[in-house]
Amino acid sequence: MKINVGLIGFGRMGRFYLTEFQRNSHYNVAYICDVNEGCRELARQLSPDSIITANEDDIFNDSSVHMVTLCALANSRKEQIAKAIKTNKHILSEKPIADSIKSEWEVVEMLRNYDKFHTVNLYLRNSWYHNAIKSFINEGEIGELAILRICHMTPGLAPGEGHEYEGPAFHDCGMHYVDIARWYAECEYKTWHAQGINMWNYKDPWWIQCHGTFESGVVFDITQGFVYGQLAKDQTHNSYVDIIGTKGVCHMTHDFKTAKVSLHGVTKTLTLEKPFGGKNIDKLIEEMADSIIEGKHNASMPEMRDSAISSEYAWRFLEDANKHELPAIGNLKELNEIRERRAHMKDGYGLLHKLD
Repeated sequence: MKINVGLIGFGRMGRFYLTEFQRNSHYNVAYICDVNEGCRELARQLSPDSIITANEDDIFNDSSVHMVTLCALANSRKEQIAKAIKTNKHILSEKPIADSIKSEWEVVEMLRNYDKFHTVNLYLRNSWYHNAIKSFINEGEIGELAILRICHMTPGLAPGEGHEYEGPAFHDCGMHYVDIARWYAECEYKTWHAQGINMWNYKDPWWIQCHGTFESGVVFDITQGFVYGQLAKDQTHNSYVDIIGTKGVCHMTHDFKTAKVSLHGVTKTLTLEKPFGGKNIDKLIEEMADSIIEGKHNASMPEMRDSAISSEYAWRFLEDANKHELPAIGNLKELNEIRERRAHMKDGYGLLHKLD
């Protein structure tokens, strides 16, 4: 069976999806939609057999389209999901699933009794390294889970570059780490305290560290920010996971090319090193294809509810940071220098894809 897909939004993530759909024998990209003519022209070059359109209703109104993939900005997703429900499509959405907590929970409610398959790209759940760590924990090798420490700092998306509907860095990117901590803890957040900083005197904190507890008593700290050496001659980053139990420990770090995992358990010590895997879109679309073809929901696929919960807590942590002193260090001149540098970089962290 070929699954006909309508891809809506052909920016950075939309192009990632196209690449993976073209590699997967289960899919046919029937349509690509984008309101930007430059994006449509690129789509014609990259997917000449697809119908290219500026009108998303062409996709929703075509009964031969089995699934929609939503990669436009978050403010469009609630309406698109409503259209998908009305026209009986399977749904694969980028996160967040809407542009406000209220709208996200309305989406969850809209899908409550929907009988088509639907999922959201919380890509860390599909990473080989997190799954290897969780399996090790489930074997009892580190004793009781006690402490979750997650850090992700890069010179990534600069303030004002885009993604305004997705929120500041700790929501746009950080909700992935809010989600994966909850995935490990297997319960909900209970308490938290967040500290941020308004780097370069920007209006929103672009770095936040939040710590607190889960209902189980597991403690966590999450550090996220796109502030890590933005104007350094040679850019670098700091990304790791430390998971501490009553008996052992798991550690992961990566360089966006290779991920390295160290597992120190009571009966064995393992060191694993494999390709990082990027956004793991290949795994997500394979799980979706399995669900559609077999007619049974793949339990590994994240629920829309998972996205709404993680998004809500990311916003709550941001709100908590705003209740405390937010130092403003640096100035807008430096921020403009960062934006100018990133506008001309060919290789860097989180660069927005530009049309030639």
